[in-house]
Amino acid sequence: MSDFNISGRAAIVGLGATEFSKNSGRTELRLAMEATLAALGDAGIDPSEVDGFSSYTVDKVPEYEIARLLGAKNVSFFSQVPHGGGAACAPVLHAAMAVATGIAKTVVVYRAMNERSWYRFGSGSYGFGATPIFDNVNYGWYMPHGFHTPAAWVGMFGRRYMHEFGATSEDFGRVAVAARDFAATNPAAFFYGKPITLEEHQASRWICEPLHLLDCCQESDGAVAMVITSAERARDLKTRPVLIKGAAQGVSEGQQSMTSFYRDSITGLPEMGLVARQLWQQSGLTPEDVQTAVIYDHFTPFVLPQLEEFGFCKRGEAKDFVRAGHHARGGQLPINTHGGQLGEAYIHGMNGIAEAVRQVRGSAVNQVAGARNVVVTAGTGVPTSGLILGAA
Repeated sequence: MSDFNISGRAAIVGLGATEFSKNSGRTELRLAMEATLAALGDAGIDPSEVDGFSSYTVDKVPEYEIARLLGAKNVSFFSQVPHGGGAACAPVLHAAMAVATGIAKTVVVYRAMNERSWYRFGSGSYGFGATPIFDNVNYGWYMPHGFHTPAAWVGMFGRRYMHEFGATSEDFGRVAVAARDFAATNPAAFFYGKPITLEEHQASRWICEPLHLLDCCQESDGAVAMVITSAERARDLKTRPVLIKGAAQGVSEGQQSMTSFYRDSITGLPEMGLVARQLWQQSGLTPEDVQTAVIYDHFTPFVLPQLEEFGFCKRGEAKDFVRAGHHARGGQLPINTHGGQLGEAYIHGMNGIAEAVRQVRGSAVNQVAGARNVVVTAGTGVPTSGLILGAA
């Protein structure tokens, strides 16, 4: 890593989102524009000032079309980060680097998807045979043995974690119950007013053992966008700036997409550990300095090793952390206070970053008292990314 540190050089100054649904009734481009215009309005920045864009793959909205519709005049920076949900935090990193180095002044980070009404990520039918790119050929070694879906891939990791550390399906369920408890009091959440009990979690149908239906995130339609500019400029805008105190990506030894076939152990997430170490180094913070976290919860088993990789608990002890309720409302480290992807919506992680912004601003529905620093993680099982957002 270089000596150059982006910590505190850029800030999120605008936030916008559509409603979250199972059938938006409009195009993803329309959703992206709605969220982007809302974010720019929140920041008090004219759309013509935007000179940068960043998103991530499995997104069907090109930045040049948003730029044209916004009336952006000279776009000097644009990026699209690979690896789907693992890239969720990376566009914020790219935007912060662009702003910190003077490549761009006003960057829009966005995500728009009709992942329920138009297409489904976890269907198990991907047309791999017709598109023999590297990842698809790689999956060809696993699919004949039943590893067709993300749930199946994560189920393998979850079962091994249970075997080595004594975690149970009920421990995964405690993650889901806490998320749905937060969603139940969040009017923006799809499961607003619909908490679940551990008994209901255990009674939900099997998807791929050890995953029940309620261990799996939603499929959602919607969009989220945010505006990033320099910390210096942010002080003169109308909203309370949220500093990007740390932003990182990570690929670790033996990395593959969702299988970790070449690794001796699949109970940890070393790429997330790499991200965590960078974030702590950049920010100068420690786990004790964080009041709440947004932990990527596409599937509940992967929440536990993420807590361990960040040092919120020791290796193998995340099960004890959730049994004690430290992750839940009123706990030591409440996580996913918006309801997460299990309870609010699955906007591929971008809605989690939005919740971190609200927590730092002090405007979250389920506000954590004294929240000054928030950890955010991206998708796991793939090359990944993370953030620390904090108060100025």
